[in-house]
Amino acid sequence: MSDSILVRHSAATGFRVTLVAVSAGTAGLLAGYGTSIINGALVSLRAEFSLDALQTELVTTILLWGCALGAALAGFLSDRYGRRAVLLAAGTLFCFSALGSAFSATLWQLFVARAAGGVAIGSASMIAPLYIAEIAPARLRGRLVTVNQLAMVVGILVAFISNYALAGIAHGAWRWMFGLGALPAAVFCLLLLWIPESPRWLLQRGLRDQARAVRLQFSSAEDVEGELAEMDRAIGEESGSYRELFGRALRKPMTLAILLAIIQQATGINTVLYYGSIVFSEHVGASASGAMGMNIMVGVVNLLFTIAAFFGIDRLGRKPLLLIATAGMGACLTAFSLLLIFHSGNALLLLLPILGYVAFFAFGLGSGVWVCMAELLPNRVRGRAMSVATTVLWIAVSVVAATFLSLIRIFSAPAVFLGYAVICALSYLYIQFNLPETKNRTLEEIARLWQQNRD
Repeated sequence: MSDSILVRHSAATGFRVTLVAVSAGTAGLLAGYGTSIINGALVSLRAEFSLDALQTELVTTILLWGCALGAALAGFLSDRYGRRAVLLAAGTLFCFSALGSAFSATLWQLFVARAAGGVAIGSASMIAPLYIAEIAPARLRGRLVTVNQLAMVVGILVAFISNYALAGIAHGAWRWMFGLGALPAAVFCLLLLWIPESPRWLLQRGLRDQARAVRLQFSSAEDVEGELAEMDRAIGEESGSYRELFGRALRKPMTLAILLAIIQQATGINTVLYYGSIVFSEHVGASASGAMGMNIMVGVVNLLFTIAAFFGIDRLGRKPLLLIATAGMGACLTAFSLLLIFHSGNALLLLLPILGYVAFFAFGLGSGVWVCMAELLPNRVRGRAMSVATTVLWIAVSVVAATFLSLIRIFSAPAVFLGYAVICALSYLYIQFNLPETKNRTLEEIARLWQQNRD
């Protein structure tokens, strides 16, 4: 085959696998939209149902508890029924959840609909990056896996823009905000109809001919047998059990992965992403529409610095990025707390440290934690370890969201945000003394590092 034909074939397969990754990565958009739309919906929900702080926290967090359940179930279901089937089921469930939320006549109906949406989001957030990693050739894998997270950040921004556009509806604005989520969910389901099943899953099920046919869509015929052999070796290595995850050999990296998942959320980012409208209107002094506009600025900063992180993480390293993030977030939260005390009437001035806080998070913890969790554990237990860490992460999100308004009522907003600043400082110290730098190290080198530390 001539060089020009090889180049054209490589470009064609690269374009095809990118389309597949974007189709599957749309799951991230659903996750971003589904978890963040509550930010603006709470304003009209609280007015219509006369929600107190506890009810407001519950309507926010019940989706997140569903996410934890979905993430816990996703690994088993996808191993049994296939990655594509679980993604399709999650997209369908999210569509019904969006419509069910929009047409809820009572608060309990809304709780049930949002819990179902959480199961869909948790499942999709676990399976989509896994599917993309399994479908992509090695030369494109790192770039394509990030599509899911970029889509999630885009989904957050779309939710904030939708909130702003629909806020002017006099009655029942929250119904439109929730209901519009059915549109991207329907598009997601349609996109899934044309993508193939994961070749790795097909190989696990003994369907080698079908796995080969899928790989031929994305790789040259000369590379396919080598790729299938590599998959066979990787599958053979995955003999680790859940008991092994917490055994002496893996205790330190597993603890580190779990604590990084907790740190990502315990530093408070979702207080801004979920309750931003309340924070900006009740504590910063912005009008309802002004609070929605501030949310859009938060979403834009989140997107821009997430993109910056994709370019910076391999250049700067994982550990420096996380240290920069926790230090910067802590400084911004401290500044915000002091401004709430001494300059509470200046909305623009108060917005600046919040934007800085979101920027540091997106640049460091937002992307870096996921990369570290994927690198810290050896092949044979990585799937199970990611399932555990992802479930813990969603639980941490739920705890933060379930306590935020109650903590403000008990301690005041400046005290709560200062508390998150202290958690940032403690996180900085933990990362400094416990996280090894994994940049430019192979997965085998990282595994040997833990062995050396244990010995």
